[in-house]
Amino acid sequence: MKDSILKTLKQHKLHMTLIDPDKQAPEESADIACKACELGTDAIMVGGSTGVTQENLDGAVDRIKEACKLPVIYFPSGANAIARRCDAIYFMSMLNSRNVRNLTGEQSRGAPAIRKLGLETISMGYVIVAPGMKVGEVGEADLVLRDDIPRAVGYALVAEMFGMDLFYLEAGSGAPMPVPPEMVSAVRRSVRMPIVVGGGITDAGHVASLVSAGADIVVTGTLVENGAFEARLREIVDAVHEA
Repeated sequence: MKDSILKTLKQHKLHMTLIDPDKQAPEESADIACKACELGTDAIMVGGSTGVTQENLDGAVDRIKEACKLPVIYFPSGANAIARRCDAIYFMSMLNSRNVRNLTGEQSRGAPAIRKLGLETISMGYVIVAPGMKVGEVGEADLVLRDDIPRAVGYALVAEMFGMDLFYLEAGSGAPMPVPPEMVSAVRRSVRMPIVVGGGITDAGHVASLVSAGADIVVTGTLVENGAFEARLREIVDAVHEA
């Protein structure tokens, strides 16, 4: 999966649709995934900050994989549930959490099961930018302020020097605005690794500014939870691929 992501990034930027298994029944998750697939999204991420259980996670991943052929990547919130049938798992560390549990604690609990299941891991440095929303609260993040660009760059360099595969700047699901493009641009100038950006991305204009600044992968999630999302998601996906 990691090799496929890197290969595709040589051709065009990527859009990924994030589906929270706690927000709807597994059949509805599969329906969202199928619509996103038809609109051109490149992969489905499954996960959420709260409410993810082994039952609703397995149900969502199973139904999604039965319904569409897109790769499914697990976006974990902890070791309490691990998607057994996913194509890969983001093995991520919330670098600006105040709680060591989110840095290496949950990872050390989940690693034996991940190895036993033979799941592919994609290592990721995950950083929460203000306002952070629920993920910042749950993750006990020491938020990177929107104008503190040197701190964001510092975390990106940490991730690259640790040998991580991806660096993710997250404003939080439902954030009123995405990560500032100026921050993305500064990070892009500082590291060679792919940059993922998510949170608060609701229209093609956001996408254009973020991709122009250097984002390689754009993630949208809250958008697909709000009923008729097809028209806006199509515009967003097209903006990512045309950048």
